[in-house]
Amino acid sequence: MENTSDIRQLNEKIHQASAFVDLLNLELGKVIVGQRYMVERLLIGLLAGGHVLLEGVPGLAKTLSIKSLSSAINAKFSRIQFTPDLLPADVIGTMIYNQQKNEFVVRRGPIFANFILADEINRAPAKVQSALLEAMQERQITIGDTTFKLDDPFLVLATQNPIEQEGTYMLPEAQVDRFMLKVTIGYPTKEEERHIIRQNLNPTATAPINPVVQPSDIIAARKLVREVYMDEKIERYIIDIVFATRNPEDYKLQKLKPLISYGGSPRASISLAMAAKAYAFTKRRGYVIPEDVRSICFDVMRHRVGLTYEAEAENVTSENILSEILNAVEVP
Repeated sequence: MENTSDIRQLNEKIHQASAFVDLLNLELGKVIVGQRYMVERLLIGLLAGGHVLLEGVPGLAKTLSIKSLSSAINAKFSRIQFTPDLLPADVIGTMIYNQQKNEFVVRRGPIFANFILADEINRAPAKVQSALLEAMQERQITIGDTTFKLDDPFLVLATQNPIEQEGTYMLPEAQVDRFMLKVTIGYPTKEEERHIIRQNLNPTATAPINPVVQPSDIIAARKLVREVYMDEKIERYIIDIVFATRNPEDYKLQKLKPLISYGGSPRASISLAMAAKAYAFTKRRGYVIPEDVRSICFDVMRHRVGLTYEAEAENVTSENILSEILNAVEVP
């Protein structure tokens, strides 16, 4: 156990270093009405260095949020609209023959940026999705026989539309698992929607977004996020949650056994711990509390719990299963 004065010092250090989170929120609030939950999750992905998959019907400001975030961070932004005829070269780049020089030169694709918005990622075939995967996992790209390191920070933010199945390619489980968070986005409230209408119809209402943070600040913050103190009790709590998705019977949840086809992998445990630390950082705290784990748990785990046919027949969602698990696992 670290001594209390160490934790107090760390807490003060993080309280000061995380001040930019409020600046970012203020800046994004100029353009984005409501959607606090989504903006918070984007920041967690950014600070934890994990990619984010946003799922929601069209028109919920998914693209706007990601674009605004990259403007506020003064980072390079690329938007790739995924379509069925997209090729891997359209994403990562390709070799082009230069007649003057009589040689092949590399033409870099839109993936060479800090923020990549993969719009409607489930519209492109598997070949393109897997080209994006090397970049997400290895933070590098291979074109021909040359490998390029990608810029830091590098973050893929993908959107998918849950209602349309015509002409889409479901992301395979292994690929969905590469996303640290899967965030499902709901509709705004009546009050927020009224504000949205006013803001969009008033020609003077939209203020430009100013860069308030530099990419170097984000890289420094990511190092600090790893330093956030996590007690052994919290580590055990995270492991219990993940293990309950694999062996529910060990947690007196026998009824869940026939509903789960597979549970979270060690990647789920790592992501849950990392996201909980980032969540504590956004709340300007230097230590993780059980509430951090609980509040981020659905976003980290909802795409990592496989459902059986039986679960689908009974209309049981992964959220239902996770709620049961969170109620059953003992909180430290």
